[in-house]
Parts: sequence; C-alpha cells; structure tokens
Amino acid sequence: MKQYFKSTKFTAGMLVVFMALANSCTKLDEKVYDRVDENSFLRRRDDVIRDFLRPFEHAYWSIQGGDIFAVNEDSSDEFGTYSREGDWYDNGYYQRMHYHTWTTNDNFTSDAWRAFYQGIVLATNSLQDLEAIEDPSKFNVTPSELADFKAELRTLRAWFHLRALDYYRNIVIVKEVKNQTEGGKQVAPQEAFNFIESELKAAIVDLPTREALGTTPIGNSSSVGRWTKAGAAAVLARLYLNSKVYTGVDKFADCATICQDIIDGKYGSYSLDTRWDGPFDFTNNLPNSEVIFGFPSSLARTHWQYDGGMYFNGMTYDAAPLYCGFTDWGQANPKYALQPGRDVDSVEYTFKLGKPFVKFQKYPDDLRLKLYKNLGNSKREGMFLYGYLPYRHTVNGQQRIDTVKGNKGNYPLFIRDQVGLFRGAKPGTRIADKESNVNHADHNSGVFMMKYPLYPSDDANRITSAYAEIRLSEIYYMLAECKYRAGDRPGAAQLLNQVRKRSYPEGSTSLYRPDGGQLDEQEMLDEWGREFLGENRRRTDLIRWGVFSSGTWWDKKPDGDKHTEVFPIGISVMGVNPQFVQNPGY
Repeated sequence: MKQYFKSTKFTAGMLVVFMALANSCTKLDEKVYDRVDENSFLRRRDDVIRDFLRPFEHAYWSIQGGDIFAVNEDSSDEFGTYSREGDWYDNGYYQRMHYHTWTTNDNFTSDAWRAFYQGIVLATNSLQDLEAIEDPSKFNVTPSELADFKAELRTLRAWFHLRALDYYRNIVIVKEVKNQTEGGKQVAPQEAFNFIESELKAAIVDLPTREALGTTPIGNSSSVGRWTKAGAAAVLARLYLNSKVYTGVDKFADCATICQDIIDGKYGSYSLDTRWDGPFDFTNNLPNSEVIFGFPSSLARTHWQYDGGMYFNGMTYDAAPLYCGFTDWGQANPKYALQPGRDVDSVEYTFKLGKPFVKFQKYPDDLRLKLYKNLGNSKREGMFLYGYLPYRHTVNGQQRIDTVKGNKGNYPLFIRDQVGLFRGAKPGTRIADKESNVNHADHNSGVFMMKYPLYPSDDANRITSAYAEIRLSEIYYMLAECKYRAGDRPGAAQLLNQVRKRSYPEGSTSLYRPDGGQLDEQEMLDEWGREFLGENRRRTDLIRWGVFSSGTWWDKKPDGDKHTEVFPIGISVMGVNPQFVQNPGY
C-alpha cells in the first residue's frame, strides 16, 4: 500500500485532515515545501483521469486491508482463524475476534478507521480538484464526463462512509479536505445516514448506466470497476436494509422499492448469471455479468482478494502449488477455514447458528458441495477443499500420486468439518482428545472455501476474476428479505429460487416451495450464508437479524450485552483527536 503515496498529490490541508482522522496530530505546524497547486497539477485529460481514478485502488485494497475482512468473518459464525498447533495464535488476536473480546489496543480497531478515512480523504480531494474545473474543454473532457467523474467520486465516498458507519456508528463526515487544519467532530448515526443517503441520491442523477459507460472513451470490458446508477442505487439499498440497526428507523419498504427498480432495469440492464460460479469467474468483468460493481483483478497488477489477507490464505499449505497447480506465489498459509459443524466424533452440533458446511449439506444435491477441482481450459467445479487432496509428481522419472501434507508432521492431511488435534488419524478413527476450540486445532481442521477459482499457472485466466463487491444476487436477496419481513413468504421464496436454481441440478427438489413454507428467520439467515459465504458481510447480517451478540455458535457463547455490535475506535485514533468520544462499552 505504501507505493500509493508516490503518485498522489497531497495538499497541506489534506494531510492534516487525514492524519487527524487517522494516525497523527491535529495540527501541522511545519512549512510544507512539496505542495502542488491544483491549477498546475491538472494540465491535460490524462491528469484529470488519473486524479479521478486514484481513490479506486485504495478502495480495492480496503476490502481486506486493516484486517477488515478478518474481523468481519472471524467475529461471525462462518470462518475461524485457528491456532494450528501454534500457527496463527498471534497473541490471541484472532481469538479475540472470535470471542468478541477485542480491546481498543487491537490493531484492527484503528486500522479499519484509517482504511476508511484514507479512502474518504482521497475521494474528497479528487472530487474537490474536479469541482474546481470551470471549463472542462480545456482538458479535452466533456461536461457529461466531468459530471460522471464527480458523481462516481461522491458514490465512492458514500460507500466508504457507509462502511465506517457500519463499523463505528459515531463517525466523522468529511465533505472537504483542502485548506482544512483539523479533523471534525463525530456526528450521530442519523446525521451520517442522512449524509450518505443525500450523496447517493444526488450522484445517481449524473451517473451513467453500465451500457452507456461501455461506450465512453475510457470505458472497457472492465466497466464493473466504475460506479453506475445501479451501483449507487445498490449502496442506497444496503443503507436502507440496515437502517433500523443504524438509526432505529425501519426502511425496509424503501429498500424494497430500490431493489425492485434495479431488477426492473430502471438503472440499467442486468441479469443473473446462469452458473453459480459465474459471478466469481474470470468472465465476471464482462458486460453480461451480474456483477454491478467490482474491482478488476490481474496477476501483473492488483489482485487483493487473491492476496494473503483474503482468499489465498483460505486454503491449506501446498494446496495452491500441488493440488491447484498455481505456483506463482508458493505455499498458502491456512489463516481462514469454515467453523465446524461437527465435534471430533463427527456428531453434529445442536446449536442453530454457524455450521456453514452443514447448512450446505442440508440440500445434498448442491453443486457447490463438490470438491474443488480444476478441469482445464479455465474451468473448475466445486467450492470447497476437504478430504484428501491428491496430486501427481515425478519421482525418479516415474509419475506418482501423492497427497498434500501440512507443516507439522509427515502425514497426509484429511481436511474435515471438525476442529481438533487429529494429526495422522485416518477418517472415521475416534481420537482421545475431545477438545475443540479456536486454540486447539491442527492442519486437518476446518473445510476451506474456494469461491474464486485458482487456476494453474499455465492458465492465462488465473487470478483475473474481478472482486464482486455488489452483484445482482444481493439485490434479489435484499428484496426477498424485505418481502419476508412484510409477511410475503411466497414472494420471498420466488426471488430466492431465481438465484438458487443455478446451484442445483435441473428439476431439483431443493428449491423452496412456491408457498415459501420452509422459510423462517433461521432459514433466511442460513440462505444469506450459503449464497454470500465469505463475502465480507456476515457480521452485518447477523446484527440485522438480532443474533450477533445474543447467539451461540461452536465454542462462542452469547455476549454480555449489545455493545460488541459496534467496534471501539482504536486507541491510536482516539489519541490524535481530542474531540473524539469512545463508543459505549469500551
């Protein structure tokens, strides 16, 4: 991330605001000698485009930077970062995420704030640069292009503010950064909500549709990386979906209206992918993808969801080079795995939350349940790594089949939906040690998710999938939830089935009945988990359904109260702005 600053123009005021909000003092007394005047910085069209696009790279990094992905998933009932015979203990850092016992000294409590506010400051700085342009023709930019650029930056800034609101509730609104000498005060969640809502509504007017964006001079097949009317509308729908949590005001009806408008094409034409893996494959940046907004990826440039902060470390050692044939980066490091659905004796746990792999197995013909396998020619099947992972290699000139091993012993790994010290025990063998928790695991423990494909190193399409931040499936699920809450179970089932049908064979009995009779609160939450497993949102969904602090899963007991539904502002952030007030409970 450090290289970002090499090509970025920071004015003195911008530096002060960012440092005050993030990690330094509230005043900048020294004379700044490297300030670049805006009038001399923007000289040609390329300068305008670079200034416009600059915040997007940070936005991509921020999906996992600052341990944002880690705490969203590890604090939920989906993933865990286990101490695997000493690996990943890290002084109990990830265990505190799991048990909701974090403190203001934990890095993520400050780093997430910095990640959000660096993005907000960058977007605001670029926006103010473009707002200062009086005659866009001097830069070979049309008035409609300039309006689009400014609207996209407002949308990006609103997206960052919404994420900050979701994490911290009592946040700072940033509307300008130039000529500012100190950070602002926090505002009440309702004021932040109102700001985000107004920004998105204003931006939608000037944003293009995806179809129109593809015909612009800087439009291309990766237009999923640009904000459109549908993208801004989807962020607005997210805001409304969680409004009651944020402000105490129910906005489900408003969410339903926005979602229906997106589905009906009011904000551009989109359709659901016909394959379950379509939204995550290398074709997901094409104009016919269901991805509404994403971040384009490539091996040579940026690929944050494939990095160690996210999915690359969501598999066991040697699974990448030996089982998947992806040798560009060497070994993975098993940081994230699914939380177990069964104890060490293979008995299913009785609690309702969590057990993600068991929730998939509830519908056994689910195509995603297949063992992940590369099929050649940029194709794969299955979404999980489990069991033995065989691979071929050459020994003394002879082809030999072997099995992936861990780093704690010379035995083949048998990856299972259990957590414990199995070591070399064969499947079905009962072990004497019955302990199962985040501090008591080995490298056999926990099924791994492979939602984004990891094609072999001789495949030209390896790690080129865009990160799908917003996809049409989410719009269907948000609308389904709104209908369910309004008492329309048939309507909810119909919407969910439109997405679910691609995950099951033709004629499957796993689809919901037309009357929606199988749907209750638990099934709705389970279905959110199946479709959006590992997509950086589970904590928010659990809070909205009222079970994040009160629920039980695996070795996680209910919290003492609800204060854990909002993170503390980290001590290093609190120390730089005397105006800041800590969140309750911390």
